Amino acid sequence: MTDIQALERRVERLESRIEIEELVTAYARACDEHDMPWLESLFTEDAQFDSPSGVMRANNRDEIMAMFVEAFKIRGPGYHWTHDPFVRIDDEDPNIATGTVLSHAETTPNGLVSLAAMKYNDSYRRVDGRWRFSRREIQFLYYVPAEKYLQGLSRKQRLYYGGDWKDADYPEALPAWQDFDRSHQPAGAG
Repeated sequence: MTDIQALERRVERLESRIEIEELVTAYARACDEHDMPWLESLFTEDAQFDSPSGVMRANNRDEIMAMFVEAFKIRGPGYHWTHDPFVRIDDEDPNIATGTVLSHAETTPNGLVSLAAMKYNDSYRRVDGRWRFSRREIQFLYYVPAEKYLQGLSRKQRLYYGGDWKDADYPEALPAWQDFDRSHQPAGAG
């Protein structure tokens, strides 16, 4: 590989990273604005959407859109913002990438003001020159009614969805978290 080819590859990777970060931001805006055509354009036809808790699951773009229609029917105003996207472009195929995106949201399902912290584990694919989501997995640290925020963070059941409390998706399920807990138990515990 010549120096020029290496430089071109590096520039392409930087441009891809910026385009993927814009895709992530577009998703947040499209959700908040309930802009269904825009939201639909962000996913590949064969995209998947999933969550460990099972509260959000769909297996292609049409199912993803149907899932969001149902969610938006009960959700009033909301505000999503993303932080610190971590994007990795595939070394073998520059049209494939993965990423992790940390995020927060303020939403109003059924008029109940709620707060959420989540991360997305994403797969991206460039189709017709545009980066799109090919897989999006949302994991909730918490999703709680605003009035229960202070109590909600101190227990494992931090996901309030459909009127029921569920275990949060992370961090307790993460292998690193579990290894740390096993290695650093207080004296006499266990």
